Amino acid sequence: MSDAFIASAAMIPMGKHKESSYSGLALPAVLNALAGAGIGPRGIDAVYCGHAFGGMLTGQRIVKELGIGAVPVTNFDNACSGGATALHAAWKDIQADRHDVVLVIGVDKLTQFGGGTLPLVAEDPEVQQGMVMPALYAMRARRYLYERDADVKDLAGVAVKARRHGANNPYAQFRSAVTVEQVLQSRPIADPLTLMQCCPTGDGAAAVIVVSEKGRRRLAKPAVRIAASVLHSGQVTSGFRDMLRPEITYQSARDAYEAAGVEPGDLDVVELHDAFTIAELVYYEALGLCAPGSSAAYCREGKTTYGGDVVVNPSGGLLSKGHPVGASGVAQAVEMYWQLTSQAGARQVDGARIGLSHVTGGGIAGLDHGACTVHIFEKVD
Repeated sequence: MSDAFIASAAMIPMGKHKESSYSGLALPAVLNALAGAGIGPRGIDAVYCGHAFGGMLTGQRIVKELGIGAVPVTNFDNACSGGATALHAAWKDIQADRHDVVLVIGVDKLTQFGGGTLPLVAEDPEVQQGMVMPALYAMRARRYLYERDADVKDLAGVAVKARRHGANNPYAQFRSAVTVEQVLQSRPIADPLTLMQCCPTGDGAAAVIVVSEKGRRRLAKPAVRIAASVLHSGQVTSGFRDMLRPEITYQSARDAYEAAGVEPGDLDVVELHDAFTIAELVYYEALGLCAPGSSAAYCREGKTTYGGDVVVNPSGGLLSKGHPVGASGVAQAVEMYWQLTSQAGARQVDGARIGLSHVTGGGIAGLDHGACTVHIFEKVD
C-alpha cells in the first residue's frame, strides 16, 4: 500500500458570494491548488468532489471549465462530511495504487436558501417534530450545563476563542474579536445558544492535490502525509441517547489514532467540527484531548489556544471561518497543509508536526450522526 500526501492546497475566502455559481466558487481554489502543485489539468488522474446542495454532476460542471475530461469524476454527498469523504476516497485510491495525482474539491453555496436553518429531510420523524440543528445542539448544551461544572460563560468562551483565531485568517467570514458579554448579548437562537454561538451560513470552496509517493517525487513540492483517514457512519440506537457522548466520534478518533500510531497528546493542531459552541466542548472529550467532564475547564484555562496543550481551530473554525457544509472538510485539510508546511502566516502554530481534522455530517433520527470523518496529518521532512 502506498502512502498518500497532500502536495498543494487552496481555498477562497468564506462568505456570502450570492452571484457565484458552484463552478464560480470552486474554480479559483482549484486553479490555485493546481498552480501550487506545478501541474496542469492534464496531470490529474481523477477528481473527487464533496458537496451537499450542488445538485447532480457538481464536480463535472466544475472541471469542464478547466478542460479536465475523460478521467473519473466522482461526487460525494455526505452532508457536512461530504468534502472530508471525498478526501477519504482519494486517500483510499492512492493507497491502492489506482492513481498518482487526485484533485479533491469541497464546495457549497448556502446563500441559495435565503437564510435560516438548512433544509432537512421532511420524512425524518424528528424533523417532523421540529428538530433543526440549532435546537439539537441547544439540547446538548442544556444537558452539558446540567451535568458539567460549567455555565453559559464557558459556552461563550468558545466563540471568543474562535473569533480571536479567525481575526488572523484572511479566509474567515468573521474577522473581528468579541467579548463574552457580546456573545451572550447577541440574538437568542435556541436557549442557551445565541447567534454568535452558531456557525454562519455562507458559501465557499477549497481544493487539495493528493498524490502518491511517486507523484510526490515528481512534483518535488512541500508535502504532508495523510497518516490516517477514517470514515464511519452512525449506529442505529433506539430509546435513550447520551447527547454528551457522540459514539461515532469516539470510535472514529480511536481508529484514526491506532492507524496513525499516535495518541491525542501527540497532536499539535486540531481542526474540529465546531458548528455550535457546545460541539467544541463535547468533541474535546470525544477526541481524547481531555478527560470526560473536564472540557469546560480545559478551554477556560487556555489549553486549546496558542501556548496551551494543543491549538484547536487556528483557522477560527466553523464559528468564525464559516461552514459551507460540503466545503468544510476540505477547508480543514487546507488549514492542516498550511500549518504543517509553515504557510499559515499570523496564525501559524509554532513547530506543528502532527494535526487532526474532524467533521461530522447529518442528523438522522436514531443515529448519533450520519457520518464522521477523522484525518491525521504528519509533517514530512
